[in-house]
Amino acid sequence: MEDRLRNTTPMQIARGGYIVLSTLLCALGLLMILLPDFSIALAGMLLGVLMIVFGAVKIVGYWSKDLYRLAFQYDFAFGVLMIPLGLYALCCPERTISFFYIILGIVVLADGLFKFQIALDSRAFGIEKWWLILALAFLAGMLGCMLVFHPGGGAKVATALVGFALLGEGVLNLSVALYTVKIIKHQHADEQLPPRFVG
Repeated sequence: MEDRLRNTTPMQIARGGYIVLSTLLCALGLLMILLPDFSIALAGMLLGVLMIVFGAVKIVGYWSKDLYRLAFQYDFAFGVLMIPLGLYALCCPERTISFFYIILGIVVLADGLFKFQIALDSRAFGIEKWWLILALAFLAGMLGCMLVFHPGGGAKVATALVGFALLGEGVLNLSVALYTVKIIKHQHADEQLPPRFVG
């Protein structure tokens, strides 16, 4: 039987896309925190574009089958969800902040919970930075809860809160991409993973 090797291009696209888009999410989050008077319409359009592209990257990541298969295991549903949400934010930017109080909060909270599971799986695989992913997942989950159950406080508080949520989500996804995505050039297409990774 021919010993086929897996094409690593989708994995590289997914990992690179995760890193770039997570960095851009962090930058947008910082912008909204530091400049709470920043144009909500412009922020909504930028966020919409990021969500659409990130959704596509997540779908690619789900099908890429990297060695550990930790980072992207829940990304198909998230990718499908993020694309229409991004389209909404892009087409209705003036409603973005009020809309994303609930929707973005739920997405960030759910992503934090899934990343919490990824952190525990990473520990079982022997990944040293599993605790960092766990802490960031907890932080993102808390920020998601704050968005869902926000107490109010005006437009500036709302903008800053969304900024913190985007920053937390960006850092969380960046850490997951850096520490749990393993790409090797000679990964076999039909290779079965061991129950525990020994680094």
